[in-house]
Amino acid sequence: MEDMIFYDRLQFAFTITFHYIFPQLTMGLSLIIVYYKWRFLKTNIEKYNNAAKFLMKIFAVNFTMGVVTGIPMEFQFGTNWAKFSELTGGIIGQTLAMEGLFSFFLESAFLALFIFGEKLMGQTLHFLTGFFVFLGSWASGYLILATNAWMQHPVGYEILENGKYVLENFSALFSNPWLLPAFLHNQIASIVTSSFVVASIGAFYVLRNKNIEYGKLFLKTGIIFGLVSSVLVAVPTGDWNAKNVANYQPAAFAAMEGIFETEEAGAEIVLIGQPDMVQKKLDNKIAVPNILSFLTYQDWNRQIPGMDQFTEEELPDNIPALYYSYHIMVGLGTIFIGIMALSVFFLWRKKLFSTKPLLWAIMFLVPFPYIANLTGWYVAELGRQPYLVYGLLKTSEGISPTVSSGNTLFTLLGFVALYMLLGLLFLVLVGKTIHQGPTPQKH
Repeated sequence: MEDMIFYDRLQFAFTITFHYIFPQLTMGLSLIIVYYKWRFLKTNIEKYNNAAKFLMKIFAVNFTMGVVTGIPMEFQFGTNWAKFSELTGGIIGQTLAMEGLFSFFLESAFLALFIFGEKLMGQTLHFLTGFFVFLGSWASGYLILATNAWMQHPVGYEILENGKYVLENFSALFSNPWLLPAFLHNQIASIVTSSFVVASIGAFYVLRNKNIEYGKLFLKTGIIFGLVSSVLVAVPTGDWNAKNVANYQPAAFAAMEGIFETEEAGAEIVLIGQPDMVQKKLDNKIAVPNILSFLTYQDWNRQIPGMDQFTEEELPDNIPALYYSYHIMVGLGTIFIGIMALSVFFLWRKKLFSTKPLLWAIMFLVPFPYIANLTGWYVAELGRQPYLVYGLLKTSEGISPTVSSGNTLFTLLGFVALYMLLGLLFLVLVGKTIHQGPTPQKH
């Protein structure tokens, strides 16, 4: 049984990790595309229109890859996690169906119109198609997160005699106190990723002395969007999410903050430390006293329950992974604010485009927002364990008893091989698009 659970979780973790590489860019990039198209309507400067159409090409490749890698996850609900689907399908099936029927088709239909319909529709309608692509991508994120929010903090449900969960109050799904903070945090984090990608493309052009006009435009847009979103993803949205975890999942909060023992007065915030699960303590700890209590409850002396206040069954089943994921996310977010603030300062001083070390840093930082986003998801999912639906349905109760661990491992290896090929194809297509630039090269 333990092998089955391990391989089922491993397969889903791999497929959703690879899948989420793509939506986190499309959701943020759609906003920047709409911004460029709006700037073109306002100024009639052609470079803004060319920039919007260029980024939409990258968006289209990402969107396609997101669809291809998202479909297997839907099948896994019916194979590896059939019992979970059987028991909770009356609730999560509604939001997932709405995501597929409404937001996906909205996004895909207007994406085609944006790419192929500019001359037929005129610029105002072309802008509206871009806006609906943005609306569809964000609606998709909202509905997916409504599903996840119910799993993190179940509301508005009723349990039937056969053990199945059904909605008692449909509106409770969308008024869930977990949903809005998670949605805002997730969407702004996607803007961080897209901002770094756009800024990185701009830095690449400026360093190569190619497409200089667009390079400077992408740099300026990327670092300004990047600074604003990097701040907002920390405060208030990140703070809001952390307070939700403290209120609704206190055991997960203690684990991700590394609080092994409850402190009588205020709780310290740990900057650095390594969990020792044998001795139940943090090694090589660097911490600031009372700060965590103040940040969480605005009370320097508020007691925060440590892991010693919970039973083993209540605690997350992989505390080191949860702890490190959380601290990687927070650490990278702090670095992003610093890099983007420095870049905006150099832009204000009119020295950004000539400061090569900073341009190299911007270009090579592009993988790290992806890492921060993924570790953020790991925090949410690892913190909910050992439950699929927090406090109600354990992970061990949601797997499919008829799917063996050998079958799961075999298909996992197949996914790994296939996704590596898809990843290589994705890099080639996006690389060619960036090499060509916003305007076709003359030969």
